[in-house]
Formats: sequence, structure tokens, C-alpha cells
Amino acid sequence: MGISRRDALRLAAGSAAVAISGASVSGAPADAAAAIAAFTGGAKAEEGGIALDLAASVEDGNSVPLSVAVESPMSADDRVTEVLIVAERNPWTGVGTFRFTPMSGRAAFSTRIRLAESQTVIVLAKTNTGRVHLARRHVEVTIGACTS
Repeated sequence: MGISRRDALRLAAGSAAVAISGASVSGAPADAAAAIAAFTGGAKAEEGGIALDLAASVEDGNSVPLSVAVESPMSADDRVTEVLIVAERNPWTGVGTFRFTPMSGRAAFSTRIRLAESQTVIVLAKTNTGRVHLARRHVEVTIGACTS
């Protein structure tokens, strides 16, 4: 899944705006809560419905494999529309957003994420019916002795 030129320009403009404004990018759990609230739009997230494959302990937080599969028929009437990954202790808590259509066939993906330190990773899946599913996993990140 690539990023479009338009999305890259939006990302660059947003980053420049944050840098110029001096806005905080503390990566605090409050930032994660704000990202989750914006994503859910006030809907209550329900535990379950998401298969999250993420190791409980990793040696290097630079490239952590993550796989997500959301239970959904992916029909025009009942489908997953978006999935959000949040790492509550990262400088930028919103790790990624994935969008789906009925033509996606399945609401599933695999990627690698970066984790700044030991923390809880939260995955939210929003459906076109207004439901929000939630999965979370705490990941211990250890630092190797030979890092520079």
C-alpha cells in the first residue's frame, strides 16, 4: 500500500505547521486518548472482533511486525471502513490509519511499526454501521547492548 503524492504533501504541510506552531508532540497517553476520541467520534469501543498478532516482547523497537484481521462480512451493508493503530508512548501516537471498501474483500493487513519504548499498542476498527472494535497489547521493548 503506497502513499499518494497528495497525501505526502498533506503530511509535509501538517508537519511543517506543527513545527512552526511549536505544538507539543509529547506522546503522552492523553495524546492517545485524543486520537482515539477523534477516531471513534464518541462511539463506545467494544473489545473483540479484531485478531491482533503482535509480540509481547521485542528486542528492537525500530521494526516491530504487526498483523491485524477484523471479523467482517465486508459487504456493502456491513463492512469495516477504517482501522487506526495507536502507540500511546510514541512521539506521534497515531501510527497509521488503513481504509477499506467492500472491494477490499477482507479487512486485514500486515505491516511493521516503530515503538519508542515499552507501551500498549491499541488497534481500533470502525464499521459503516457505527460500531467500533478494539484490541490492545502491551509490548515490552528492550534495548540491545550494542546499539549506537
